[in-house]
Amino acid sequence: MLKPTLTLAFLCSSAALAAPVDIEFWYSLAGSQSVLEKQIVAFNASQKDYRILPKLVGNYREAEVRLIAALRAGSGPQLFGTENSFFPKLAGEGALANLESFENSLDPALVKDFYPAVWNYGSFEGKRYGLPWNTSTPVLYYNATALAAKNLKPPKTWTEFEAVAKQLSNRGSKGFIAVADSWQFEAMVASRGGSVVTSDGKPNFESKEVEGALEMLFRMSQNGAAIPRSLGEAQFAVLDFVRTKAFMAVASIANMKDIEQYSVAFKLGVAPMPCDKKCAVPLGGGQLVVLKGASKEQQAGSVVFWKYLMEPKNLEAWAQGTGYLSPRRATLPLLQDYYRSDPQRKTAFEQLDESFARPKLEGYSTWRTYLEEAIEKVTKGRVPVKVALAEAQKKALSSN
Repeated sequence: MLKPTLTLAFLCSSAALAAPVDIEFWYSLAGSQSVLEKQIVAFNASQKDYRILPKLVGNYREAEVRLIAALRAGSGPQLFGTENSFFPKLAGEGALANLESFENSLDPALVKDFYPAVWNYGSFEGKRYGLPWNTSTPVLYYNATALAAKNLKPPKTWTEFEAVAKQLSNRGSKGFIAVADSWQFEAMVASRGGSVVTSDGKPNFESKEVEGALEMLFRMSQNGAAIPRSLGEAQFAVLDFVRTKAFMAVASIANMKDIEQYSVAFKLGVAPMPCDKKCAVPLGGGQLVVLKGASKEQQAGSVVFWKYLMEPKNLEAWAQGTGYLSPRRATLPLLQDYYRSDPQRKTAFEQLDESFARPKLEGYSTWRTYLEEAIEKVTKGRVPVKVALAEAQKKALSSN
């Protein structure tokens, strides 16, 4: 018979072993906070092995800075929601746990159900480091009331786009908001048949396609057809649009709910991105990644949590509540009524089969800032296109 003191010690030890494994989770999606945290509460209640502890850490760029600072200090979360273009930097610098063993245990039917560009992005140099999560594509938002008043249709090519923007512009309002955002710009370059990086993984900022896209934004800004905005002024760009200071804007499909909420003075329109040679768009959104310092139990729990988020019923709630796309085809039947109620919501979903990955290079999260600086300098009229792009190219090459 155990002594009382030993019995108490045994019970305390058993209780400690039965406690759930805590997993600190940093994320950036402020607009999706209520939906996400509701799903986290449901997950925590659905099992007793793991407990997800969520923490909102600002927007994508703010979260990146905070994570880097935390890792340098030897702290930080075990689970992190990273924007796609920051993912290669984390993987390349060895900050992430290798999830190959968990990937190998997944049902092949589940893996096959993901859109290829979505699933494949989580692999870096032949190893699995990321799990697909929030998924989006860029779309063209337009003021349907303003276009109808001038008997105009949503532009399908960039030539039509420039012409429509010019016809919509007047002394008080402009046709387009030109935000210096690398993701939007990648779409403009790709649709011309180019890329912002070369096939061998180098910056390609002086290519004719990159130059052509930036020349277009320069012309539009100079002739009064566009309002130039830096990436830091993105919130003002949304206000420009909903206050009818501009009539077209490029943004994520996940922004649709916010824009709908405030666009009470006009009918909102959503169209695929204009294109010339290649009608495909760069995949937006992010990955769930497990930091290297996470224990095996925390790694396993992170994957269990991800699988829970990827259940069709949870992806249905996620898509309807946030505006993000489902990364799985199995969810589409569940969303038919949702898309039928507003067919424009399906615009971005239909682009997923033709979407392509953003540059999956360790240095691109740095290079993109140089590209965005060049776009801002040009559209705000301070630097010629060739000069700005040459400077960005030089900075990117020297950063390797």
